[in-house]
Amino acid sequence: MRLANRPLQLAACAAVVLLTAAVGCAPQDESPGGPRAAGQGKQSCDRGKLATVADGKLTVGTDKPAYAPWFHDDDPANGKGFESAVAYAVAEQLGYAKGAVRWQTVPFNNAFAPGEKKFDFDINQISISASRKRAVAFSSGYYDVRQAVIALKGSKAAHAKSIADLKNVKLGAQVGSTSLDVANDTIRPTQPVAPFQKNDFAKSALKNGQVDAILTDLPTAFYITSAEVRDAKVVGQFALTGTAKEQFGLVLDKESRITGCVTAAVDALRKDGTLAALEKKWLADAVDAPVLK
Repeated sequence: MRLANRPLQLAACAAVVLLTAAVGCAPQDESPGGPRAAGQGKQSCDRGKLATVADGKLTVGTDKPAYAPWFHDDDPANGKGFESAVAYAVAEQLGYAKGAVRWQTVPFNNAFAPGEKKFDFDINQISISASRKRAVAFSSGYYDVRQAVIALKGSKAAHAKSIADLKNVKLGAQVGSTSLDVANDTIRPTQPVAPFQKNDFAKSALKNGQVDAILTDLPTAFYITSAEVRDAKVVGQFALTGTAKEQFGLVLDKESRITGCVTAAVDALRKDGTLAALEKKWLADAVDAPVLK
C-alpha cells in the first residue's frame, strides 16, 4: 500500500460512514398516502397555522354538481350533507372556523390525477386505492363504502338476485370510479360496461334505456331512486370481501406537508363518534338492500 494514498482512503471511508448514518437516521414517512406523502420539511399541526395553499385559509375541493346526500342544494359551503359536514368537522379539528374554509370546484378525475394541487384536500366520494396513491396522498378513511346496482322497475336487471344474473345486462358507471371497477372485475359482464364522465350522464342513459343498470355507491343509489329516478330501484349491494375495506379518503397533493395532520383529524373524528353521528344524520336511509352474491 502506498502511504501517500492513505489520507484519501480514510476520508472516503469517513464520508461513507457519515452518509450511512444520515440515511439510517432519516425519518421514514408511513402516512396513508405512501412514501413522502407528508411532503418535504418539518410538519407542523399547530391549530389554524398549517402549511396551507392560502395562509390562514383551508381550501377544500369537490366536483360540481355536488350531489346529495353528500351535499345539499349543490352548495358545498352550506354545511349540509355528509361530506360538507365532514369537511367542516375536519376543518374545526385543524383549527379553522367555517369562515376560514373556502371551496374550489375540482372535477372528479382531476382530484387524483398526477400534478400539483391547488386545494388543501378534496372530498368527493373518492376511494383510497394503491393506484391512486401513486399520484396523490390520502387521509385515513372517513366512510366505509359498499357499491350498489340501480335498474328501472320492471326491467330484467331489476329482478336480479345474484351477480350471475347481471352478467348479460348492459351496465354503466362513472369513469375512474370504483363502481366501474366493480362492474368490470366483480360482475364481469358479457358486453362492455358503458363509461360516463358524470353520474348525471349515467342516470340519463338509464332513463333512456341506453343501459339496463348502473352502479354507484349505496347512499347515492338510494338518493337517485328516491328523488331523481323514481321508476328505478336499488337492485342490491355487493358484499365486502377480504380484509381490506373500500373507504373514501380525503385527497391531498402527493407532497402535501399536512397529510399527517389531516389524517390525525379524521382519526380523532372517528374515535370520538363524530363520523358515526354525521353518517346517521345524513345517510341514515342508505342501510337496507339485498346483498348480491
